[in-house]
Amino acid sequence: MLQKLWRGTGAPELRRLAGLAALQCALAQGTAEQGVPLLEELKAAYPRDADVLYLGAKLYLKGWNAQVAEMFAKNPSSYRVNQLSAEIFETQGNYTEAAAEYAKAIQKNPRAVNLHYGRGRALLLGSHDAAALDSARQEFEAELALNAEDAAAEYQIGQILEVQGDREGAEKRFEKARALRPDFPEALLALAKIRSRQQRYGDAIPLLQRVVAQQPDNETAHYNLMLAYRKAGQTEAAAREKDTLDRLQRPPSGEFSDFLKKLGEKQQP
Repeated sequence: MLQKLWRGTGAPELRRLAGLAALQCALAQGTAEQGVPLLEELKAAYPRDADVLYLGAKLYLKGWNAQVAEMFAKNPSSYRVNQLSAEIFETQGNYTEAAAEYAKAIQKNPRAVNLHYGRGRALLLGSHDAAALDSARQEFEAELALNAEDAAAEYQIGQILEVQGDREGAEKRFEKARALRPDFPEALLALAKIRSRQQRYGDAIPLLQRVVAQQPDNETAHYNLMLAYRKAGQTEAAAREKDTLDRLQRPPSGEFSDFLKKLGEKQQP
């Protein structure tokens, strides 16, 4: 009945409500896959509808949970189980357990890509002490041994070298990351900061311009571009960047934002 109302030619709001109700029934009674065709129809008809997007999120989450349960049940000894466990631990902020699960996955499949990278990332997220930096760098180097085209691993090594005080080595790694991925914003920004420290503003500015073109809301990039313009004597361009930065840093306004502000105000006795 609900499907018939949804596909009928009745009142638009009735059709919408019928479609939402049908999707809720599919969520409650069937598998995630059974609800996907209806969800796609609803998204095509109401691409910005919050209710459609909410139910879509629930549907995909149900599918994710079902696939995870199936993987653990049917192939519990697979390295993918350890990889997935590591990724779940990461989302929970448990980086020690994440690194341990990545290590188990690597032991089971030493040639699989992305495992060493994942373990290196977990080690860095867990700590920035000297031992963690060294261990993480070894993992990123191991990833590059499996995949020499991994720009992200090159960038991470550059970050570690910079923290360790090896600026020349860091610069080479950032350059390699950019060569592998010419529009890698993090590598471009890292290189631009180095060029600014070297007072090579003419080289830094184009790099920063490319970053803000890709990421118009990147405050760090706009701030560094403003400084580079100033030091290069381009005062008008620097002023434009300052305006952009002020706009990005300005708190949102509107009735809802005002309401939240009032909620946060301490009531005076």
